[in-house]
Amino acid sequence: MRIWDRFLGRDAPKRKEESGQRGPTRASERRDGSPLRIAQGTDVGRARENNEDAYLTLKALMGPEASGSPLGLLVVADGLGGHAQGSEASLTAIRVATGSMVKEIILPLLADHPTDDERRPIQEILTEAFLSANRAVSQMQSDAGTTLTSVLIMGHSAYVAHVGDTRAYYLADNKADQITEDHSLVRRLLDLGEISPQEAQSHPQRNLLYRALGQDPELEVDIYFRCLARGGWLLVCSDGLWNNVSEKEILAVVSEASTPQEACDELIKLANDDGGDDNITVVLAQIDY
Repeated sequence: MRIWDRFLGRDAPKRKEESGQRGPTRASERRDGSPLRIAQGTDVGRARENNEDAYLTLKALMGPEASGSPLGLLVVADGLGGHAQGSEASLTAIRVATGSMVKEIILPLLADHPTDDERRPIQEILTEAFLSANRAVSQMQSDAGTTLTSVLIMGHSAYVAHVGDTRAYYLADNKADQITEDHSLVRRLLDLGEISPQEAQSHPQRNLLYRALGQDPELEVDIYFRCLARGGWLLVCSDGLWNNVSEKEILAVVSEASTPQEACDELIKLANDDGGDDNITVVLAQIDY
């Protein structure tokens, strides 16, 4: 679900699943030679009635030249399946977290530049943004919850904040590097060597999370940093994608697609072709600078 209109306080557009259509939600893409190209899509899947995923993307170029200094924000949230108000939880988390990041990071860039001593650490700002989102979700019904993963792109640097099992990947040199670690029971069992990767794919509790927004007033937020190289890609996706599409398939789609939006749409199609047993959300950024 797109939430930019909700973020600005306007009525959100009707979702495709509400009108009976099951195709990916496309975002128009203009071939403008931008050094940072972002595409996104979401789909209800084949097994669910409602789409509890939400996403938000922002892009800006700052500088005296047309290429500027790229700035981007990729955010995906997956409302906990089967929980009341899952879709509202994911929307609330993105609205609150993004609002905090815009206020504390993006807006100051439009004002006078502070000195190094006045700058707050990015990691601290991202953590506080997630804690604010956690408080907002916790004030909803007791069983509301959501994952939340964001990637802040600043030039050749990427700052990732993460809670849950919505994943962030860095794709480069024909390799898919999973940046985030799933906060799930199955991931913990894998780490302990109690189950195999093959058993994890069909484990009956593979969707059970031990860390998510709205579960506890105290929240630990994982923060990661990644240097970006020209030709790389950043991917943020809900488990509806990575549970059904392998990393090898993801790499093949991204490398063969003519545009980032084409890659997003094809990845959603592959996840649906494999069963589409969950909502599918894909946000993809191409680094071309």
